[in-house]
Amino acid sequence: MKPFFSLLGRYALTLSAVMVATFLAFVMWKYYAQTPWTRDGRVRADVVQIAPDVSGPINRVAVSDNQWVNRGDVLYSVDPRWLQLAVASAQADVDAKRHEMQMRQDAAARRARIKGVISGEDLQQTDSAASIAAANYQAALAALELARLNLSHATVRSPVAGYVTHLRLNAGDYATAGVTKVAIIDASSFWVVGYFEETKLRHIRVGNTAQIALMGFEPAITGHVESIGHGIGDSNDETGGLGLPDVEPTFSWVRLAQRIPVRIHIDSLPQGVELMAGLSASVSITPRGDITSWSGMFKHATDSITAFTGTLNSAAKEQSTAQ
Repeated sequence: MKPFFSLLGRYALTLSAVMVATFLAFVMWKYYAQTPWTRDGRVRADVVQIAPDVSGPINRVAVSDNQWVNRGDVLYSVDPRWLQLAVASAQADVDAKRHEMQMRQDAAARRARIKGVISGEDLQQTDSAASIAAANYQAALAALELARLNLSHATVRSPVAGYVTHLRLNAGDYATAGVTKVAIIDASSFWVVGYFEETKLRHIRVGNTAQIALMGFEPAITGHVESIGHGIGDSNDETGGLGLPDVEPTFSWVRLAQRIPVRIHIDSLPQGVELMAGLSASVSITPRGDITSWSGMFKHATDSITAFTGTLNSAAKEQSTAQ
């Protein structure tokens, strides 16, 4: 009988191990399938494209590629000489228009004192000339302010604190108003975007804690879900030549889950981690509710299995001793 019970014990132990392994595999698969995480993450940042407000040759570049700049630091300057001449010309025009306005106003005042001698039509023409001279003077003042403003914009400064990127600017290049010459990565604007499968979006909520692992850096970054994207592109939404929908004639029967962008706000940055736009990241979301219960279930099952295995080992030892 003892060999029979010994054999039965071995079979029971083997069967228990298989059941435990199956249960563990199921729990781990369920946890993996429902836990929202992705390796498809990217570090993003706002890039400020800086264009000059005036045109002209560049006479000085004050920064170098990848350099850190503070807000208000000089980036480059446009040759101001003809802008200074424009200010001088506008100032001379203001002086001329002021003298003309004063002359017209004095003439109108003199004629008003002798209005009984001259005709009313002559008085009206004199008043109109004085009004036109005053308007011309105001226009000259506006032109002077514009010339001064253009002169002040000859020196281009950084509007944000950050890093100069992809600088391809040299003294002697021609700057055209409205055309970007320098781009600055805003150092205060870094965030992470994770592209999550649509099957896992129901477990993600705004405010959920996120763990971010950057490729190349060991410390994990802590953040939280800031927003969830509400749309992605659709290739079947293009418009054909006749204005009709351009629908793909073929359909792939193997349908992969679409990936939706989820914006992650960075709460804390570990020491030694330097953010750069475009870095690859793995993002794991800690959801509330059912996934948490699965995590607790997994821990409870692991503890129970450990205790059960210990009991079986003790029984086997006792049986060996009895034999």
